[in-house]
Amino acid sequence: MKQKTLKDSFTLKGQGLHTGYNIEITFNPAPVDFGYQIKRVDLENQPIIEAVAENVVNTQRGTVLGIDNATVSTVEHAFSALYAFGIDNCLVEVNAPEFPILDGSAIEYVKAIEKTGIAEQEKEKDYFIVRKKMEVSDPETGSKITLLPDDCFSINSNIEFESEYIPNQYASLECMESFDTEIAPARTFVFVREIQKLRQAGLIKGGNLDNAIVIYERKLPQNELDEIADALNVPRMDANQLGYLNHRKLAFPNEPARHKLLDIIGDMSLIGKPIKGRLIATRPGHKINNQLAKLVRKEMKNKNQVPFYDPSLEPLMDINRIKQLLPHRYPFLMVDKIIEQTKQYIVGIKNITNGESYFVGHFPEEPVMPGVLQVEAMAQTGGLLVLSGLDEPERYSTYFLKIDNVKFRNKVVPGDTIIFKVEFSSEVRRGIATMRGVAFVGDKIVSEADFTAQIIKNK
Repeated sequence: MKQKTLKDSFTLKGQGLHTGYNIEITFNPAPVDFGYQIKRVDLENQPIIEAVAENVVNTQRGTVLGIDNATVSTVEHAFSALYAFGIDNCLVEVNAPEFPILDGSAIEYVKAIEKTGIAEQEKEKDYFIVRKKMEVSDPETGSKITLLPDDCFSINSNIEFESEYIPNQYASLECMESFDTEIAPARTFVFVREIQKLRQAGLIKGGNLDNAIVIYERKLPQNELDEIADALNVPRMDANQLGYLNHRKLAFPNEPARHKLLDIIGDMSLIGKPIKGRLIATRPGHKINNQLAKLVRKEMKNKNQVPFYDPSLEPLMDINRIKQLLPHRYPFLMVDKIIEQTKQYIVGIKNITNGESYFVGHFPEEPVMPGVLQVEAMAQTGGLLVLSGLDEPERYSTYFLKIDNVKFRNKVVPGDTIIFKVEFSSEVRRGIATMRGVAFVGDKIVSEADFTAQIIKNK
């Protein structure tokens, strides 16, 4: 899968939910590896805020990104749409400290993206693949989010409130392809009992019955309800009549739960990579969403993430293809198959059996694969990366020039399967390739090294 951006720019206009400002926002194409970035065009020097979890400065009634004195709030609806459509790179220009609320959902962003179109870029996507269970929880609120391994990004969301209108609701999304019809139209929601506190906090100045589901589920004194109606510029209501106060009917019976799912997608977009994993959320909110996103970002900084290996899948290169590229033969051919490859890196497999020739003397009573042979197998994997990018690769070989920073961390014994990940450290120049290799058994690193090789034409 290649990275994607917008084919062209598009602009939307609308009111800010919290500030009440009339806002103009423009979404622009961006180069590979740009990610999501926000430019405050209304401020001096037009500061740019990178849309990543570490830059979240507030999660009260929305996700707020900030750097220095520049902030932008209510970004989650727009980013959920970009993320669901697989858009990796986008520059957002906005003339206010928040994104427009529009109708309280992501549908207007979806329509604009579909009209503008999506462009495929040259570089491949870099996924965050969930390898193990990751979880964050808040005992005080009962909120919990769990991230588990899966083949794609899927979400289960459960919400609970002390309300007869939405006591318990559930929503799920198995694939992003149905986001535009099943999730994007779901609007944000608020309880009438919360409105006065939010207004006293200087929020929801632009809130009305057209951009949020308003739920009146606890009776208030008539004078308090009249005061709220006047503040929202809507007709006064009977304090004895409970229910939904909106002009529009609910888009879905579980629209609040679906909107919470929408928020999760927007907040998880701030990890900066598409996810392959299943997210299960109980009582989600922007605060705990951001905690999980930060945890994932921390894991992403660990460059030694174990590549995914499913033995049942067809390899990219089997042993016959490997023999066509490498001159090595038994007992010195130490790569069994290649399971993944891009222009930048390659992943190889070596199954260790008790029949390996070196176990005869290393050691008869406690067989251990020599570390130097682990590095050799790693280098052979790197050789396949180099040679497969050449015209007539069979006419070339690679030779060690230098090995640096070699570390052996764990033993390799019969029955182990080693996964080698080797990537270029820099571009190949004048027939010289510099690479870094890491070897894994299970989720543990067993060895690693930096090495330099020379590409030489065979005589």
